[in-house]
Amino acid sequence: MASLALLSRNFSLFFHCTRVVSCQQPWSFLSGSLFSTHIVGDDPVLVRDFIHSTLYDQNHGYFAQRSRSVGVLEHSIKFNQLEGRKAYMRYLDKIYKQSDVSWFTPVEIFKPWYAHGIAEAIMRTANLSVPLKIYEIGGGSGTCAKGIMDYIMLNAPTRVYKNMTYTSVEISPSLAEIQRQTVGEVRSHQSKFKVECRDAVDLRGWGDVEEQPCWVIMLEVLDNLPHDLIYSENQVSSWMEVWVEKQLDRESLVELYKPIQDPLIKRCVEIVNFKENDHTKNSVLSKAKGIWSKAFPKPRRSWLPTGCLSLLEVLHHVLPKMSLIASDFSYLPDVRIAGERAPLVSTKADGSSLDYESYLDAKGDADIFFPTDFLLLEQIDHYCSGWLKLHEDKKPKSGKKRRTIILDTSSFMEEFGLPSKTRLKDGYNPLLDDFKNTKFYLSVPTHNIK
Repeated sequence: MASLALLSRNFSLFFHCTRVVSCQQPWSFLSGSLFSTHIVGDDPVLVRDFIHSTLYDQNHGYFAQRSRSVGVLEHSIKFNQLEGRKAYMRYLDKIYKQSDVSWFTPVEIFKPWYAHGIAEAIMRTANLSVPLKIYEIGGGSGTCAKGIMDYIMLNAPTRVYKNMTYTSVEISPSLAEIQRQTVGEVRSHQSKFKVECRDAVDLRGWGDVEEQPCWVIMLEVLDNLPHDLIYSENQVSSWMEVWVEKQLDRESLVELYKPIQDPLIKRCVEIVNFKENDHTKNSVLSKAKGIWSKAFPKPRRSWLPTGCLSLLEVLHHVLPKMSLIASDFSYLPDVRIAGERAPLVSTKADGSSLDYESYLDAKGDADIFFPTDFLLLEQIDHYCSGWLKLHEDKKPKSGKKRRTIILDTSSFMEEFGLPSKTRLKDGYNPLLDDFKNTKFYLSVPTHNIK
């Protein structure tokens, strides 16, 4: 959820000594730093459960401890009055140093124009003959909700705004309260907006299945969803699921490797394998890779977006006619943690971001955020919609249930937004030019909904 572009982020890398230690499993990885082991109990936990506790534990989690982890700008930035990119970077650096927050999201930095672009995308695609219903997962400061509702109030037919509802599903009580205050600045929004303080992945919180069309918005949510980690000793060995437990000294954590048995990990591996097989058609290339793997074996680590899979499984179940807009990082720079789709683990000190070398170093004082493989996200979306019947015959059925598109942030905003509003005097546009590591994913249902 740390949503800064490459150029607006000051990365400082911390290198910790690590070593391999023996355990009952073939290998285990020991964090070089001491850990606040209250997050891990006496029994081992899967990596996704460790990450969930590290970020969301009500007593020790990162978001619970940092009630002001997401910033709110008092005033919108007047981009047209800034001379150029250097002036913009100086201004951004100034507001970060003056604030007691970890980050400002793109929807905050570029308010109201970022949210207006999303609202325009919804208005162009939605069936406005039925009441407009919007859900936002992880609404941050509420700036997106307010911006979208402002835009619809001013630009949509009166009946659309009058009959609309906007529900924010927010796991953080402190952020939920900030959202109520932000949206409540416009009195007419109050009756249409509500916050449900709960975990969106928990099916029990959703109630009955919603059969009517609706929209789901997820901005910088996927990067903070828990992931699992799988490990293999070399390119030809079987994958093993990774668990985290306390070391015998009770002050350190180790990784344990077990054969894959967890059902969620199994499903995610199956989807990843389908995506990789779909993009590897050259048998000669596959054989060459096999020979190379045997000649030069090396360990493999792969991070699986099991949190994303869990969330989309729930959303497709309770909101079968939903349309989805998601935006997130497509890649992250200077990642020191090993493995495909590996995260950055970052905290803030003296106005600068400090990055850890191991996810086990997180003590509830650091954000853990992942890049999004948008092609894999698309496969997960199709899988959860019921189109990819992987467990049956490994072949997708005809008639996709979703129409999907992946757009760079610049392409999305050029199509739906007003880029002239974020252009600097010298022509530089930070919304279009700086956010090269972010993309939008749009997914809407087709007529093949059965």
